[in-house]
Amino acid sequence: KSKHCFILIVILFSSLYAGHRWRHRTPVDQLTEVNMVLNAFDLTGKVAIVTGCDTGLGQGMTLGLAQAGCDIVGINRKIPHDTAAQVLALGRRFHAIQADLSQENDMSGLVDQAVAAMGRVDILVNNAGLIRREDAINFSETDWDDVMNLNIKSVFFMSQAAAKHFIAQGKGGKIINIASMLSFQGGIRVPSYTASKSAVMGVTRLLANEWAKHNINVNAIAPGYMATNNTRQLRDDEQRSQAILDRIPAGRWGLPEDLQGPVVFLASRASDYVNGHTLAVDGGWLAR
Repeated sequence: KSKHCFILIVILFSSLYAGHRWRHRTPVDQLTEVNMVLNAFDLTGKVAIVTGCDTGLGQGMTLGLAQAGCDIVGINRKIPHDTAAQVLALGRRFHAIQADLSQENDMSGLVDQAVAAMGRVDILVNNAGLIRREDAINFSETDWDDVMNLNIKSVFFMSQAAAKHFIAQGKGGKIINIASMLSFQGGIRVPSYTASKSAVMGVTRLLANEWAKHNINVNAIAPGYMATNNTRQLRDDEQRSQAILDRIPAGRWGLPEDLQGPVVFLASRASDYVNGHTLAVDGGWLAR
């Protein structure tokens, strides 16, 4: 009992001393400590590849990375003029690579282009994705293959190509995959999407296990129900939309801006000890 009392006394006096030191530091000293924490999120001098950054979540995450100081290589089927203009307006560099990742067989070549244009690559955000809706009983092989090719095959081989560059550069790197609520749940009428996003979460864990020794962090973000092109059909159905909103504790559809903080965290050294994790950004959907 006396030992426990001694420990409690030590903890109490340590806390009081820490509070005393903080109160008696100058505002400059306090600000310096705060800045040390904020600096862990700084991406100045870093280069990120973001796939599918033309609109929606991809554009939102791209702008968040750029606001944190990151230069951007965008890989899209068409040139993302609006995203490029917004990144440049923030004083960051933007390089566009035009490619259809669902048909692309040379992911290493795409990463090589990024490195040639920017001099290095530090971060990969695998955002490009596709969804097809149909009852499982009628779902076609074409709709299965199209979704799987983009949503998981390209994710794996883009990650592999980026990891080879990270290892060659000798400074590690960050890979951020985009999962889904359907990485955790089954859903309805989206069999290939559910399969692909479940695979994204599994592959994220596997790559984290294999590449952590190279200082490569592989994590994922699982967006909840977001106001994007992919959910337009759901949002246009008043009954379905209301049913979704009734379940979300936050009471609203998510926005691209809601992913900016999470993606900057996972891209920065603030997350150096986070690996193999899928972070739900869902307004509390999974907590229900």
